[in-house]
Amino acid sequence: MISIVGIGNAASNIAEMFKETNNYDVYCLNSSVKRSSKRNFKLKSFDNPEEYETNIPNLKKFFSEVKERVQVIVVGASYSSNYTLGILEQISDKKIDLFYIMPDTELMTGNRKLINNAVIGVLQEYGRSGVFDSFTIISNLEIEKTLDSVPVKSYYETINKTIFSVMHYINFFNHAEPEIGMVSRPLEMNRIRSFGALNPKNLEEKWFFDLDIDRDVCYYLCINNERLENDGSLHKKYVELLKQKPRNAFRNISYAIYETESQQDFGFCVSLTNAVQKNS
Repeated sequence: MISIVGIGNAASNIAEMFKETNNYDVYCLNSSVKRSSKRNFKLKSFDNPEEYETNIPNLKKFFSEVKERVQVIVVGASYSSNYTLGILEQISDKKIDLFYIMPDTELMTGNRKLINNAVIGVLQEYGRSGVFDSFTIISNLEIEKTLDSVPVKSYYETINKTIFSVMHYINFFNHAEPEIGMVSRPLEMNRIRSFGALNPKNLEEKWFFDLDIDRDVCYYLCINNERLENDGSLHKKYVELLKQKPRNAFRNISYAIYETESQQDFGFCVSLTNAVQKNS
């Protein structure tokens, strides 16, 4: 089982979606909590970012049952993201995967822009140095570009469902045996990641954040059982498409094919690097 931790109101909305499955226990920390309970902690709000760093809550009891593997979600530019390091220090003995959800930074101004730039810069350096097992950047704006329709009234719900889906499936892939293929184990220094949607027809990637200088790219394909049984040219087709991808001594490519009961094939991709990414 994996513990999911959402820091802040927006991140908690994503974390809540993991309650739909039995593979996770969910911890939400935000200012909207009316009263702290076993899995919900009320965070205080302040006017200045500096006040968050000097008012880190004691969460030893709250995290007493947290699992060995913890996946933490933080939304950039939120004032509560200033709590992140102080909170993570209290579970530093766990294996932490940090997911940084980046808002549209082009129209951002004032304190929120400063917060986003400062927090993502610091967290990347911590991730790169090995404090976290991985640091994944996901851009709301890039997700929106991959979707056919994102109605205004359900904008964040639609984006959040996509984030939940890709996180959940990558977790599944990491614990399931593929029908064929093998995803290579990335070098330990490549801890900064991005996810993307993968077109199973032509292996076209639509990245949720475009990494600079990616070192490892992993392709995960979910193919309908009937096609896996009857399409004798399927594997050959994918191998040929993969051979056309850019690769060299510094850029590795791997793949795995899984069975799905869904009638529609789908896929995801993961890109990894050791290079710190630009803040905006």
